[in-house]
Amino acid sequence: MNADLQHIQLAASNVVQQVLTNGRNLNQALDESLRRKSAWTPAQRAALQDLSYGTLRFYGQLNAILGLLLHKPLTDERLRYLLLVALYQLQYSKAAQHAIVDHAVRAAQMLNPRASGLVNASLRNFLRKQAGLLKQAAHHAEGQYNHPQWWIDKLQAQYGERSTAILEAGNQRPPMILRINQRRGTAAGYLALLSQQEGELQNLAARLIEPGALQLDKPVPVDRLPGFFDGMVSVQDAGAQYAAHLLDLHDGMRVLDACAAPGGKTAHILERATVEMVAVDKDEQRLQRVNENLQRLGLTAKLIAGDAAQPGAWWDGRLFERILADVPCSASGVVRRHPDIKWLRRSADIVGFAAQQLAILLALWPLLAQDGKLLYATCSVFRQENEQVIAAFLAQRPDAQRLPISLPDDSSGQLLPNEQHDGFFYALLHKPAEAT
Repeated sequence: MNADLQHIQLAASNVVQQVLTNGRNLNQALDESLRRKSAWTPAQRAALQDLSYGTLRFYGQLNAILGLLLHKPLTDERLRYLLLVALYQLQYSKAAQHAIVDHAVRAAQMLNPRASGLVNASLRNFLRKQAGLLKQAAHHAEGQYNHPQWWIDKLQAQYGERSTAILEAGNQRPPMILRINQRRGTAAGYLALLSQQEGELQNLAARLIEPGALQLDKPVPVDRLPGFFDGMVSVQDAGAQYAAHLLDLHDGMRVLDACAAPGGKTAHILERATVEMVAVDKDEQRLQRVNENLQRLGLTAKLIAGDAAQPGAWWDGRLFERILADVPCSASGVVRRHPDIKWLRRSADIVGFAAQQLAILLALWPLLAQDGKLLYATCSVFRQENEQVIAAFLAQRPDAQRLPISLPDDSSGQLLPNEQHDGFFYALLHKPAEAT
C-alpha cells in the first residue's frame, strides 16, 4: 500500500477540507471520494476512512500543533489539510514515520512543487520536537480535549469534573455492539455461535453487556457476522437499545416511531413485541433504509414520509398506545462515531434543536391514547436538549406525568458515553387514563 500512500493522503486531506471548509457531512464526502476510486483495494479504502476520521477526531490537537510548526499562514489551504493528515499519521498510526513523511512530500509536489520543502521541514520538525509540541498544544483547551471551545465550556458548566471523561470518551474509537433478533435467537445462543466459528471468523470474541447487547472485542465488517444477512443480528449501540426496553411494550399495541430513520429502534420494537407499527420520517430517502433493515430482519411496518411536528398531514386519527419520539438533536453523545459533528455544530444550533424538539413533543402528544406512554429520546448530552425540553413540555401539558426509569449510569435518564455505549437521554411520559 505504500506505493499509493501519497494518493490516500491527498484523498483524505480533500475529505477533511470538504468537511472543515465547506461544511460537508463526513460520510457524504467520504462516500463521494470512494465512488471515484472504484479500483482501490479494500485496504486502501479502509486507510482513507481511517485518515479522514482520525484527522477530524483529533483536529483540535493537530491544528494546535500545526500552528506551532508554521511561522505564517499557508496560502494554499490544500497543503494545510495535507499536513494535518500527515501529523495524524505520525502521532497515531503504526506506519513507518519515514514513509509517512516521504509520501507526504510527494503528495505536496503533486499539489505545489515549490511547497514540498515546507512540508518536509514541518513534519521532520514535528518528529524532532514531538513531546514538547504535544505539551504546548495541550495548554489550550481545544488542543487538549479535541472539541471546540464552546462545547468544552458547555460540558464543564453542566457536568463539572465529569466533563473530562465525557470529552475523552468522544475522542475514542466507538465499540461495535450487536443486537440479537429475539425472533431468531438469544444472546447466549449467538455467543455460542461465535465461539464455533473457524478460519478467519475464529476470533470474533464478544461479551454480554446491558441491556442484553453483545460487545465485540474488535470491530469487523458486517459481512463477517454469522447470520447477519439472515436477520439474526444487527449493529446497534447499547445505549440506543434501551429505547425498546423502556417503552414497556405488549403484544397488540399500536406503536408510533415518529422519527424512525434509519430504523434500528423501529426494528428492535418489532423484535420484542407483535405490534401494529407505524414508522414516520421526514426524509424519504432515509425512510428507504428503514425498509431495507426491516426486510433483512423479516419484519413489517407501515412506513410514512412525514414531519413529526406536523402530524395533521399524515395521521389517520387512530391513537397510539406507545410513541417513540427519537427527535433530531445535536448528536453530541455520538461524536466518536461522527467526529465531524463537533466541528460543524455551533452553539446557536442547540437553541434551534431545543425549539424543534419541544414542537415535536407538543405535536405528538394528542396522538397518544389515554394510559399511553411516550418515550422522548435524544443522542445528546446537553441539558438544553434534554431536561430543559422535558421541563418546558410538562409546564405546557398538565395532563402529562414523567415516570421514573432505571438506567445504569443515572436515574435521571441521562446516559453518558463510556466504553460500552454512546451518550443518550430518555424521558418516559405517561398520559393518565383520566386525562382529557
